Amino acid sequence: MKDRLRQLIGGLLLVSLLLLGFSKPFQQYVNIPSNITLLEGQEQIIPKGAAVSTMADSPENFTYSEQAKSVSLTAEAPGKDELFLQIAGLPVKKVDVNVLKNFKVFPGGQSIGVRLNTLGVLVVGHHLVSTKSEKGSPGEDAGIQVGDIITKINGKEIKKMEQVAPFVEDAGKSGKALDLTVQREKEKFQTKLLPLKDEKEQEYKLGLYIRDSAAGIGTMTFYEPKSKKYGALGHVISDIDTKKPIVVENGQIVKSTVTAIEKGKNGNPGEKLARFSGNRDVIGNITLNSPFGIFGKLKKNINNGALDKEMPIGLSHQVKEGPAKILTVVEGNQVEPYDIEIVSTVPQKFPATKGMVIKVTDKRLLNKTGGIVQGMSGSPIIQDGKLIGAVTHVFVNDPTSGYGVHIEWMLHEAGIDIYEHQNLDKVS
Repeated sequence: MKDRLRQLIGGLLLVSLLLLGFSKPFQQYVNIPSNITLLEGQEQIIPKGAAVSTMADSPENFTYSEQAKSVSLTAEAPGKDELFLQIAGLPVKKVDVNVLKNFKVFPGGQSIGVRLNTLGVLVVGHHLVSTKSEKGSPGEDAGIQVGDIITKINGKEIKKMEQVAPFVEDAGKSGKALDLTVQREKEKFQTKLLPLKDEKEQEYKLGLYIRDSAAGIGTMTFYEPKSKKYGALGHVISDIDTKKPIVVENGQIVKSTVTAIEKGKNGNPGEKLARFSGNRDVIGNITLNSPFGIFGKLKKNINNGALDKEMPIGLSHQVKEGPAKILTVVEGNQVEPYDIEIVSTVPQKFPATKGMVIKVTDKRLLNKTGGIVQGMSGSPIIQDGKLIGAVTHVFVNDPTSGYGVHIEWMLHEAGIDIYEHQNLDKVS
């Protein structure tokens, strides 16, 4: 009898828990975030049901007003506070409210020319060297792979391709192998390489194809006027041959002019064709090539001619599906706004390169480019008067659509920490 009673009580408790889990008030409670981060002056509407009420004990950092199906939070001053949710008058959940100092940057949109100088000389391929007695690649025999970077020869730093030839000639004539320092991703190793004399060209060769720089075009995303720090492109620059990220020693960005557009089609994303400015004026340096773009400092503040004013940023959890705009150049140097739709967005807890899916809806841009084209990467995305991210990649089979990266991750890569010195938790 006692066992049956226990089973009955256990069954009733299980059914009660299941019913509670599917009840509307409980679902409304679960869907409310446990942590909300806002910038000074920003407002956030939190949907809730009539059965859920809110309470805060004299908050100093935000104000709130409650309606039947939502609560509106307005950030007032930097700091951390708490909001409590109640069901039937009982507190059931605590929401941490982080208020950050108001932070603004200038949006970009300008077309820029990019020149990267590698850490040393980059190995982009092997080739055979034919002698009277043998045929082979000395570099491959030395264990050097495509994507490796030769940083030193006989203990001396190598920065440019032209530095390599004298070492090769001396080693070939003396018959003494070169001592190479090679970087492969994050590891370094030493190897020896003896050049061979090509029978046809009568020159000593390494059996390696090498390169010391790369160039291309992209789009400026933002810059911060006080520090002059900027971010552009929204994705890493990889070598065209090795398909691996270029390890940057240094680099420069210059103004560029868009001269033509190759329209995107299904299977072909299209491309901006541009030339670097005739006077080769360097407008900034490049200190980092990361999965989130290229970063460095400008020599001076620059204008885009379309939205030349500081604007607040939007954090990843504040981005919403719906209309937005991008700033980009499709002709000459003129930056223009174009309509897009944010199809989906992920409120990311940790840095990730694909935070949004976007679709071009502006008929002018579709007529000119077919959608997103190469060289458009880095175009700033603006929603509700806030800079929220940058265009990164295009869908190869649908050039009207692509990915966007959230702006807070680009700011972090640029060395601009919006959470710095505020003793606050990051979005969780």
